[in-house]
Amino acid sequence: MLRKLLLTLLAAGFVTQTSSAWAVTAEVAKKCQALMSAKFPQRLPSNPAAGSAQGTAIERQNYFKKCVANGGQPPEDDRQKSAK
Repeated sequence: MLRKLLLTLLAAGFVTQTSSAWAVTAEVAKKCQALMSAKFPQRLPSNPAAGSAQGTAIERQNYFKKCVANGGQPPEDDRQKSAK
């Protein structure tokens, strides 16, 4: 009896952990990609391999991650709100 109860509680714990994970939607990813492209334009528009005209790859990745974490809002909004 006690063993069944413990197994049930353990299974319930795993279910709640996996259901609380937040997946990035395609809409948010596309919006963040567009914002990132505007913030860090390509050096040559027809050649993505040429690199970015501004910023490094790490800065681009961090910008994208912050945008996704904000639900598709640009990260600068938070800095502007806190500065006011």
